[in-house]
Amino acid sequence: MSTLEIKDLHVSIETEQGSKEILKGVTLTIKTGETHAIMGPNGSGKSTLASTIAGHPRYEVTGGEILLDGENVLEMSPDERARAGLFLAMQYPVEVPGVTMTNFLRTAKTAIDGEAPSIRHWTKDVKNAMEKLRIDADFANRNVNEGFSGGEKKRVEILQLELFKPKFAVLDETDSGLDVDALKIVSEGVNRAQEENEMGTLLITHYTRILRYIKPDFVHVFVDGRVAEQGGPELADQLEEEGYDRFMAKA
Repeated sequence: MSTLEIKDLHVSIETEQGSKEILKGVTLTIKTGETHAIMGPNGSGKSTLASTIAGHPRYEVTGGEILLDGENVLEMSPDERARAGLFLAMQYPVEVPGVTMTNFLRTAKTAIDGEAPSIRHWTKDVKNAMEKLRIDADFANRNVNEGFSGGEKKRVEILQLELFKPKFAVLDETDSGLDVDALKIVSEGVNRAQEENEMGTLLITHYTRILRYIKPDFVHVFVDGRVAEQGGPELADQLEEEGYDRFMAKA
């Protein structure tokens, strides 16, 4: 059983007007096998939380802790966090010109595990995962995300998720820009990774449509850098019906 604990987290960024606090005391605990959905209006701090967990240098932690199985994540570099078992599926996956998918995936897997995977088994694993995600085999020889559509980039993110087998995955609006078929394929990939690896999932989204496929155990509403309310899956349905007006009024 692994645990990712976020305790009274305060995060700021530098702007032209000076330092601005984005997260204002977020507390959240995710355990092995659990799915937590974070919902909220634009600018509420959802993506800031994701980037802070991953170690983006733009975000300055001014208070609080992030602990992975009791270890202080904030003292780790981004690559150390990945090796420790944290994974971020980015809202806008970046292109990496000059690096093929094949080289990237094997190099990353080697860095995470500390040893290179067996070529025979690795090739089979990659092929099977690509087939399940309906990624054309030709993509293995293309540069990472270069010329990929939005949906293709998101499927490649989930390909990495399935192959790298993290303890915890942070999915930052993975559903944005996906059509109905791609949304289902991506969701099935997340569910496979969670079931096969007993992964914990932190799913950031604006909409409930992905929650039809990835069933949350807990739903947290972010407003103005804080958790305004939390509950079970029924809270997502309530948000779909009522929106965020009542939370915004309180904020």
